[in-house]
Amino acid sequence: MSAIMMKAIRLHEYGGPGVLRHEDVPVPVPGTGEVLVRVRAVGVNPPDWYLRDGLTVMPAAMRPAITLPVVPGTDVSGVVERVGDGVDGFAVGDEVFGMLRFPGFDGSAYAEYVVAPASDLARRPAGLDPVRAAGAPMAGLTAWQFLIDLGHDEPSPFQEARHRPVPLDASSRVLVNGAAGGVGHFGVQLAKWRGAHVTAVASGGHASFLRDLGADEVVDYTEVRPEEVARDLDVVLDTVGGPRSSRFLRTLKRGGSLFPVFFGTFDAEEVARLGVTVSTTQVRSNGPQLAELGRLLDDGTVRVAIDSTFPLARAAEAHERAARGHIRGKIVLTCE
Repeated sequence: MSAIMMKAIRLHEYGGPGVLRHEDVPVPVPGTGEVLVRVRAVGVNPPDWYLRDGLTVMPAAMRPAITLPVVPGTDVSGVVERVGDGVDGFAVGDEVFGMLRFPGFDGSAYAEYVVAPASDLARRPAGLDPVRAAGAPMAGLTAWQFLIDLGHDEPSPFQEARHRPVPLDASSRVLVNGAAGGVGHFGVQLAKWRGAHVTAVASGGHASFLRDLGADEVVDYTEVRPEEVARDLDVVLDTVGGPRSSRFLRTLKRGGSLFPVFFGTFDAEEVARLGVTVSTTQVRSNGPQLAELGRLLDDGTVRVAIDSTFPLARAAEAHERAARGHIRGKIVLTCE
């Protein structure tokens, strides 16, 4: 009996967007604790192009073994088509969304059908359309786990201590760097939801967008260095992170915290002298947390901004759009 086929995006070699191939592959079969999802939309995230590039952005010792060809992607929204053994929380026909099997690179979301661990999924709220639902999981959960609740006790590959979000309220002053991007625009909204005063750092063209999301101040990094004007902050969520993240240490008041999303290096003596904390973590799939975020998305407390959409077959164009930068919100692939 021949396998039922579907379309998926696979890469057989590493390289630029052109290595992404739209081709026929068998529809997967769910195992115990899994469901088969007919995909409506797929969120495009940085790990997708890290994988496409051969994970060169990661230190060699941290790179997992990848067997090619591979289907990239983690974030999906869709409809449950089949339920595996041991799944009680979902039924055929349920509209769901989730970040699949992360951290890891076997989510296989760039496809018309995907097998998903039931524990990675949440029901898609009625007030959230499939495209925005696909844009929410990785970016939303990253902001949630950094700022609101880590939600697990798994060790971080980046530090020995467990990351601990800082309680936020009306007395808190928060700066979000890279505020117009996927994680950033969620960070702005979640900090405001908790009552904090939020300074958003982005290019000037995003100012009205960020104020509409609730930012109290917007710093245009093309005109001024944010580390030279921001002071007495309780938390900096640096969604850019990396080698330049240490410039934000002096924007914090004593007892403040710098949360770089992308790992970097910091002078331990400087951190101690300033009396601040640097903490990072690795976002992990979490269906229950996504359900909590879904309630905020459903009632409009938090919104998903969509930069652009592309059909699944044009995934290479979506990656080209990501490479151009200055993204406002999320890039999404559609399967319908």
